[in-house]
Amino acid sequence: MYKIFFNLVFRRMDPEKAHHLAFRWIRLAVRIPVLRTFVAAALAPRYRELRTEAFGLRMHGPFGLAAGFDKNAVAVDGMAMLGFDHIEIGTVTGEAQPGNPRKRLFRLVPDRALINRMGFNNEGSLAVAARLASREPVFKTVVGVNIGKTKVVPETEAVGDYVKSAERLAPFADYLVVNVSSPNTPGLRNLQAVDHLRPLLAAVREAADRIVAHRRVPLLVKIAPDLADEDVDAVADLAVELGLDGIIATNTTIAREGLRSEASLVKETGGLSGAPLKERSLEVLRRLYARVGDRITLVGVGGVENAEDVWQRILAGATLVQGYSAFVYEGPFWSRAIHKGLAARLRTSPYATLADAVGADVRKTA
Repeated sequence: MYKIFFNLVFRRMDPEKAHHLAFRWIRLAVRIPVLRTFVAAALAPRYRELRTEAFGLRMHGPFGLAAGFDKNAVAVDGMAMLGFDHIEIGTVTGEAQPGNPRKRLFRLVPDRALINRMGFNNEGSLAVAARLASREPVFKTVVGVNIGKTKVVPETEAVGDYVKSAERLAPFADYLVVNVSSPNTPGLRNLQAVDHLRPLLAAVREAADRIVAHRRVPLLVKIAPDLADEDVDAVADLAVELGLDGIIATNTTIAREGLRSEASLVKETGGLSGAPLKERSLEVLRRLYARVGDRITLVGVGGVENAEDVWQRILAGATLVQGYSAFVYEGPFWSRAIHKGLAARLRTSPYATLADAVGADVRKTA
């Protein structure tokens, strides 16, 4: 039914307008107690065997919503209602910014992909922190906060901009993510170089520890799939050196190889997400796990479409898996289908728990 609706309605709409329309429906549904109870029962069944623990946080399962969908933390409960085990909001920048001019979001339907050049459009760290502070949770869920650089801030002042966001948002974050891998903020990816990344991560860690003294806020970094293999290794080694809690692999790509969509769409600038990213993201994840093993929690994202994709990420080393683009094509039953399929996959596997399966394929080839 959703696919019929997508083809008749959403596919004819501007992608960003369709996103906001779906967002309004989700936010409306969660405000109506009877409706949200019904929707959660239908779309968010819980499987005991999928319970997951990552960087000290307990979750109903391993599958979460990637950053980018809920930039301003306005629908955390709505997305939990749809079955996501954790919700990563953002990317949030130090200061509010409108993002890049529209049109900035494109569907590549034959490739089951998206291209976006949103440019970190968000209300800014102060407004998002205030919203999180006043939030009265309807559903218990883990909320990650993804932070990035304000566009107008020079690269030389990036550390201070990230620290400002960390100071404001860390008190309300179950975990923090430093995003240095979006292709849509000029100069941002330069921060992935280890000599730039080390002082940035150290400063954010210090800020979070100073502001939130009563608990340790887990800190992760999100990297691009376009890094050379030796740079992936360097980030992995740095993460171990600094005692980071996790690495998210991967963000969107600037590559365009093998796409079937019309040339006018393929030529659009921005980050490509969805099915075409699957293989490279999996390669990066395997490489990271081979490098860091169980010392750091890995989060797999990029081209995740179904339960088998989630299972393959877990075998490659991911404790948590995230998705976003396939949600556009699969609709509200997507998370339910993934949980059902993943539970079935675990039952037929040689592993007693998901934790036992993490990195199993990589360990076999080591």
